Amino acid sequence: MRIHLQSSSLSLQLIMDFVEPILSIASQIYTLVENVKANKKRCRRVSHRVKALEDLVMSINQRDVGQISADVEKALEELSITLKSASRLIKKYTVTNWVERILKSSSHGDEFNTVNERLNDAFQILSGALQVEQGNVLYKVFELASREKQDEMDGKEDDKELEKSLLDYMKDQKEKTQAMLNNFEQLKVNVEKLVEMLNKPNVSDEAIRMIKPDEVKYDIQKKPFMTTPTSEVYKGEYHGFTVAIKRYIDPVNTNPREVRSVFNKEVETMRRFESPNILRMFGICVQDEEGSNPQFLIIMEYCEKGSLREVLDSECKLSWTRKARMCLDAAQGLYRLHQTEAKCKVHGCINSSKFLVAEGYRVKLGGFELAKTETSLKKSTKDKDKRSLSYSSPQSLSNVNHNYSKECEMYSLGIVLWEVATRKRPFDGLSNKEIYQKVCKEKFQEPLHDDCPDTLRELIDACRAYDSFQRPSAGVLVDKLRSVVAKLEE
Repeated sequence: MRIHLQSSSLSLQLIMDFVEPILSIASQIYTLVENVKANKKRCRRVSHRVKALEDLVMSINQRDVGQISADVEKALEELSITLKSASRLIKKYTVTNWVERILKSSSHGDEFNTVNERLNDAFQILSGALQVEQGNVLYKVFELASREKQDEMDGKEDDKELEKSLLDYMKDQKEKTQAMLNNFEQLKVNVEKLVEMLNKPNVSDEAIRMIKPDEVKYDIQKKPFMTTPTSEVYKGEYHGFTVAIKRYIDPVNTNPREVRSVFNKEVETMRRFESPNILRMFGICVQDEEGSNPQFLIIMEYCEKGSLREVLDSECKLSWTRKARMCLDAAQGLYRLHQTEAKCKVHGCINSSKFLVAEGYRVKLGGFELAKTETSLKKSTKDKDKRSLSYSSPQSLSNVNHNYSKECEMYSLGIVLWEVATRKRPFDGLSNKEIYQKVCKEKFQEPLHDDCPDTLRELIDACRAYDSFQRPSAGVLVDKLRSVVAKLEE
């Protein structure tokens, strides 16, 4: 009785120490094989052989404990270790970085050969110890001739598939590397631009003043980039800044002292308009002041992209984020103008041609700087102002004597923002009479595109509201547009 209990105890211990762990690892191997990404044939062959060994191990439970020798115990112990090694090998081909692991290994084929040899050794020991007949179906799984042929075929098929996978991987890595290099080059360019910008002189450090002729460089022999009935505008340089130089043709006032007087009175006002979104004025310059024909120049910031209207008419691509930023710039320029004076300070002629666009699509308000100085220099032209009433508020259209106000100007800005959003010209093709009918009688607002962000749409429509009290102030508009830009940038 004591001997029987001891034998039962040994049998239970054997199952717990070896049989159950072997069956558990075998189960893990079957699951792993279903998820391999390379060497699929080799992995499935290992799984097939493990299954044969599993059946052999299961037969141990059907034998009396007296029939189980020390050799069987040793074989089971080694088989458990071999299966753990096989599991780790197969798992390597289920992870996402399997390609890198293959590239780092000396020979992935040799790994499978070793595992298969160890499985075969385990079978030979167990089948011999358990006296499995050679005719048993399990023996065929490990028969040397067929096993070598199977392994050879598996290897060829796996290697062919692996070759394709590695070439695809190399192509993918090449594309990623090229993209990374391109991103680095773009980063390098952006950093260099930023460093250059940081090292550039700051326009706000330059006082608005009378400028000496030798401080300005420009080639009068070159064709001006813009002409008006009373002036020519050249590209030049002043104190390291690229500038626009307006030269007056046949000025009405040729007395430098009188022009200086007007300029000096206007300088203090202009200094209060300093803003990144207002065209910077550097001052005036009088060439050949003592001669019989002095030349009067106004030196101002140069905006390389031209007017806002020219940009909108061009082929350049503008995302909604870019458009929103341009709207914010325009609003900030007008806000600075509206907030500068204690009295109501308005521009008086807001339209998309009065805004200029600098590098980086930075929008700046122009068209009012040194107005008194310019008036003292240029002759009045006979051409009547035939501009469209597209930017006029309903109140101005309804009553020619209506007092022009900031609210009227906000309506004009709303039309400009609509232009930025749609890139169209306002009320294109309509006569002034038709515009009056649309705006004043029908309270019509030209529609925005369907893809216009709702928050931007609401602000543009609010600026164009029929009733002036419904239009936001420039300050409120700036705050709300800044939120719109931040949301789009996310």
